[in-house]
Amino acid sequence: MSAKLSPLINPEELLQISNTSEFVLIDARAGINAEENYKNEHLKGARYIDLNKDLATVETDPANGGRHPLPSFEKFSQVLSKLGISPSSFVIIYDDKNGSNAAARFWWMLKAIGHEKVQVLNGGLQGTIKAGYPTSSETEIFDANENYPISEWKLLLADIDEVEKARNNDQNIVIDVRDKNRFDGLTEPLDLIAGHIPGAINVPFSENLNEDGFYKSAEVLAEKYSAIIKDKNSENIIVHCGSGVTACHNLLAMDYAGISIPKLYVGSWSEWSRNDRELATKETK
Repeated sequence: MSAKLSPLINPEELLQISNTSEFVLIDARAGINAEENYKNEHLKGARYIDLNKDLATVETDPANGGRHPLPSFEKFSQVLSKLGISPSSFVIIYDDKNGSNAAARFWWMLKAIGHEKVQVLNGGLQGTIKAGYPTSSETEIFDANENYPISEWKLLLADIDEVEKARNNDQNIVIDVRDKNRFDGLTEPLDLIAGHIPGAINVPFSENLNEDGFYKSAEVLAEKYSAIIKDKNSENIIVHCGSGVTACHNLLAMDYAGISIPKLYVGSWSEWSRNDRELATKETK
């Protein structure tokens, strides 16, 4: 493991620094009633971020970029300013899905603009409350900052045409992190068509976690992903999910394991399946 900051922080570590370090704590829960749930109870001091409004520019037609396209640099800069985040801020993010929802997506976005001091709370909201971190239902008061300077996404991205080429190339690996039933086309709760991109392999994000909902050790994840990617470098690996959110869970796991962060296909299945591209299911792959 390198000396760089781990992408994960454990609840006990957060408790240890809670009175001695300055950090910006972000509640990134998503889904129905997420903001209301935040208002009812959140980790003390946490500021809320909205997946649809802050971490994406949701279009009317997911065929153009999927269900959660990345926001413009200007919009993302304004979001960070609103949250009081500057380039020097130490940011800690959590959700209630062990990082598989918007926490890992926000982590990836910050890393992608060059922000180094950012971690996801291992075990999420539940694990941190269980560890004794205080909660609150009060409105959190904080100051906004000047706009965060953003000029490019510094992490690797792939578009739909690159995925089309990669899926037929033995030098590339296309990874789908959705659960096996969605990958096999047995069910599809969010998009119009069930199935997967032909040539993709299934590495469910849930397999990054142990039975307690925490990430498996860096050593275990390194062994797992090294066996999957073999001798491929990050430029030849593309990771996706339904809409470019949960895929970031696997990207974080790989970074934690000491593996260079591969390409993210943000449009993912939600874009691919709406563009008359070839589809596969368990029966047809």
